[in-house]
Formats: sequence, structure tokens, C-alpha cells
Amino acid sequence: MASLIQSGWQYLITHFSDFQLACLGSFFLHEGVFFLSGLPFIWLERAGWMSKYKIQAKNNTPAAQEKCIVRLLLYHFGVNLPVMIFSYPVFTYMGMRSSLPLPSWKVVLIQIIFYFILEDFIFYWGHRILHTKWLYKHVHSVHHEYATPFGLTSEYAHPAEILFLGFATIFGPAITGPHLITLWLWMVLRVLETVEAHCGYHFPWSLSNFLPLYGGADFHDYHHRLLYTKSGNYSSTFTYMDRIFGTDIGYRKLKALKSIGVEDSGEQKKQ
Repeated sequence: MASLIQSGWQYLITHFSDFQLACLGSFFLHEGVFFLSGLPFIWLERAGWMSKYKIQAKNNTPAAQEKCIVRLLLYHFGVNLPVMIFSYPVFTYMGMRSSLPLPSWKVVLIQIIFYFILEDFIFYWGHRILHTKWLYKHVHSVHHEYATPFGLTSEYAHPAEILFLGFATIFGPAITGPHLITLWLWMVLRVLETVEAHCGYHFPWSLSNFLPLYGGADFHDYHHRLLYTKSGNYSSTFTYMDRIFGTDIGYRKLKALKSIGVEDSGEQKKQ
């Protein structure tokens, strides 16, 4: 397996420049992973399949789903791609490389764990700030247009928010200058996590059922259902920041009520 990856990587660095791989390669890898993982949830919602696992009974209209896709393409080409291009000198200055040899799996694992921890910390405070009255009204409310999220809504946001919270994702790699393959792996994992958190379904095989402190769709869906003054659940991937600062109290109370068979009708009325 290692030799296969190395051979594939040798092909890439032989046929493409560092700039092409780091900017265009990263962009198209992101687009592929994002849309291939997010589009199936639109299909599931329209077909009504696996509805027993859907967290909210409400469905989005086809028009709302199509609006999301069009805006995403505009934001990705108009914001994400330019950021990748203009941040390239920073990453290379900090030591990012694409040449062989590839980093060891231990180095990759340590860096990915560090990125998750750092991203969780920065995202939590940035997200919480976006829920202050003025910033919510003028910036973050765009993301909350979808009270019933589906996978692709994970990156549907105001351009200012894309830059603001995107900083949490790129800060770790920017200060460590990883190998490009590590950066790509981090990007893929982060995209899959945020799509899953917004998918609107809680499956028996969802990671939150097996991985302690992992947020997942049920945790984040609660955040989208409530008004900005009562939301909580600001965490990104793992929930320990909300637990430490007590911003998941409403969610935990709701889960406790559900565990004893009390439905959340009171919460639904607040929507």
C-alpha cells in the first residue's frame, strides 16, 4: 500500500508543479470530496429514503437545495480558490513541501491530531463570537438560513464567515508547514466531518455513537434548530469546549428528557 501511494505521488510531482498541486490540486480535491459526500443527502431527502434516521421531519424544497449549490459554487470559486492561491507563499515559507520522501505515518498522525485540537479551540470561540447579535444578523445568519441542514449547507456561509472560520482550519497547517499529502489528508477529514455534522441524519453507524466527545449530526442539528440567543453547541468536531464552558446544557437536558421518553415538543415550538 505504501509503495502504491508513493508511486502515485511520484507521478503527481513529476507531471505537476508545486503551485499546481498545492493550489489547483487542493481546490479540486476539496470540490470532489465535498460534493461527492454531500450530494447523496439531497437525494436521500428528496427520495424519502432512510427517513427513520432523519433528525428533523421537515424537508428542504428543491429550490432551496438548488440555491445552496449555486451559491456554493460562487463562494468556492470566488473566495476559496483565491485564498488557496494567495496563501500559497505563506505555506511554502513555513516549510510545506510536496517532494519525496513522504512523511512517516507517525508524523502525519501527530500533525492531524494537533490540527483537530487547535481547530476545535479556534472554531469554538470564532463560532461563539458569530452568535453575538450584530455579527449574527449581518454575517452568520446566512449559514442559519437552513434550519434543517443537509450535507452541502456545511459550507454555505457569508464570504466574511468563510474567511473568519476558515482561519481555524488552515492555521494549524500554516504554522507547521506540513507535507502536502498531510495537508490533503487533513482537508479531506475536515470536509467529511463537517458534511456529516450537517447531513441531517443520525445513523446507527454514525461516529458519535462510537467515538467519545465526537459531535456529529445530532449535536450540530440542535444548534441549527434554535434561535441564535439559545443555540449553544458551538464546537466544531469534538464537544469538549462546549462541555467545559457549559454551552451544551440545553442539548444535554434535551437528550436526558428523550432518554426517559419525553419528546422535545417544547424545543420545536421555539423554531
